[in-house]
This record gives sequence, structure tokens and C-alpha cells, in this order.
Amino acid sequence: MAQQAVKKTTLKPLGNRVLAQRLEPQETMKGGIILPDSAKKKQETAKVVAVGDGKKLEDGKVIPVPVKVGDLILMDKYSGQEVTLNDEEFVIVKADDIIAIIQE
Repeated sequence: MAQQAVKKTTLKPLGNRVLAQRLEPQETMKGGIILPDSAKKKQETAKVVAVGDGKKLEDGKVIPVPVKVGDLILMDKYSGQEVTLNDEEFVIVKADDIIAIIQE
């Protein structure tokens, strides 16, 4: 029996966009209460998975995106486009919607 090659799709953000994966929300609160999915708040923190080339200006110069793959970022709560790829959830956000880089 021949094995079928599993084709894995990838996304490369264009321009000043960033592909990020939201960090998993906390399942329980400090008191040990388990929250249902409907009560969990949307996470604003995410890990950068891919980065576009940057914003192209009218004179042809490119302003690079200020984050790199692997950075932990804080982004606007309701920004970006949700996308599912290879059964994983991602969000594509504009660099302008990134508030900060989280440094540990």
C-alpha cells in the first residue's frame, strides 16, 4: 500500500501584516472555577508565526514590520482576520494593530 504524502498548507502574510497564533486562554480562575468556552475572553496575546515584507511607500521604500517570528505580541482585542489552517486557529493582523512586544 503506497503512503500518500500529506500536503501542509502555509500562509505568507503580505505587506505589513503578521500571522499569529493566539495563546490558549486560561481554563480555570484563581478559585478553581472552570470556565465554559462562552465565558472565556478573547486573548489579546499571540505568538508571531510569519511576517510580511513590510509597508511599501509611494517612493518604493519598504518600512519593515517591527516584529519577527517567535515574538510574543499584545494586539488590539478585536483586530485581525481569524483563519483556520491545517486544523489550527490563527489570526492575521496589520502591524499597526500590534500594541507591544512582550518580553520575558
